[in-house]
Amino acid sequence: MAERRPARGWWASSLTGRIMLATFVVGLIAVLVTALISLQVVQSVAESQARQQLKAQATALVKARATGSPVAEARLEALGDRFATVLPDGTVTGGARRSVGPAVVRQLRAGHAVSGTTTLGGKDAVLVGIPTPDGGGIVGVRKVADIAAANADLVRWLIVALVVGLGAASVAGILLARRLGKPLSRLAASARELAAGRRGVVIDQEPVAEIDDIARALRGLDSALSVSEDRQREFLLSVSHEIRTPLTAIRGYAEALADGVVAPDDVAQAGRVLSAESERLRLFLDDLLELARLEADDFTLDAQRVDARQTVERAVTAWSGAASRAGVLLAADIPSTPVVVTTDEMRLRQVVDGLIENALRVTPEGGPVVVASRLEGDVVRLAVRDGGPGLSADDAAIAFERGALHARYRDVRSVGTGLGLSIAHRLVGRMGGSIAVTRAPEGGAEFSVSLPSSYTAPALR
Repeated sequence: MAERRPARGWWASSLTGRIMLATFVVGLIAVLVTALISLQVVQSVAESQARQQLKAQATALVKARATGSPVAEARLEALGDRFATVLPDGTVTGGARRSVGPAVVRQLRAGHAVSGTTTLGGKDAVLVGIPTPDGGGIVGVRKVADIAAANADLVRWLIVALVVGLGAASVAGILLARRLGKPLSRLAASARELAAGRRGVVIDQEPVAEIDDIARALRGLDSALSVSEDRQREFLLSVSHEIRTPLTAIRGYAEALADGVVAPDDVAQAGRVLSAESERLRLFLDDLLELARLEADDFTLDAQRVDARQTVERAVTAWSGAASRAGVLLAADIPSTPVVVTTDEMRLRQVVDGLIENALRVTPEGGPVVVASRLEGDVVRLAVRDGGPGLSADDAAIAFERGALHARYRDVRSVGTGLGLSIAHRLVGRMGGSIAVTRAPEGGAEFSVSLPSSYTAPALR
């Protein structure tokens, strides 16, 4: 039973919801930080303005008293508990006298202006003092709460602006989420169609570069799947054809033997045909099993030091009989010094055998097949060259795809199961090397295997 995922809100289970939530959270944090900083700035500016205002009022009062104008006393009475007077002897009078401490009195009597903080009626307040020419001073005090209350409208409008900004950020998040979420949803739907087996899915170009990269990747996947499935279909048709042919012969002879229509003198020949066709079928199935093993994860190699010359010599000796019967000139082209490579000798021989078999099949009577090995720097190269019809550039491009050449030439010339070159290609890849096909000097095809060599001995005893 499939594991069920815990239910989550739409904002946590979809990209659109997450983008909207992230945008809102980021906007909210930005608004809160801005609000805190803005309120501090507004309060600081308001206090600074209040100090400037108190300073201006105190300075005006000092000037008025210096000229002996009776207006000064009237202004002090009108300002009420916000101002106090420091007399030359240090006595403090006026409504704000309780807010004026000894330190302020000393500075004013010393002729210094004062700007600081104090308390007024038990509340925090700002204080500004201006000295008078006679050794006293005028002190102005204003509560911080009164300053804040005077800026309440400004703070309200600031909060409104921040809320509007948060709303705009949320709307932008919704628009962004939809802009990103809709094309991704379309691409997800296209991917589901591909997974369901539909090909040729229309995937439009997307305006966002990163999302369009996904769209291009899906279009490439669609094309690759189509090509792969077409080749797989062709391969299955080829496999069914190859299996049906020997099975038809086996069934025909078996029915003839069962019906007693085969003459006694022809029974041996029928048996040989049955044996040959069953052997052909066995070889084909062995190739299929070998391909399956090469694609499995448990395929292993027994790496050891191998002299590639001996591998070539043994292979040429083993195939000399078949080459002689076919009228093909089979020869080895190897150097006088060892060609040592660290690899699985049995698998290397399997590759060489497969290439020789392929070469003997396509080489006409009297033509050459040459098996060569040589050392080039840190690379060991083994090649099988033939004097057959060769391969075109189009053939070389698909030579190692399973069944590709077989499907192309099975009605033209002698072909095998169509799996040999694919097996060789996969084996060489497992051994850490590469295989390529070019035109051979003998006129046919040259299949060249390149393997890395980490050790080369000067001689083998």
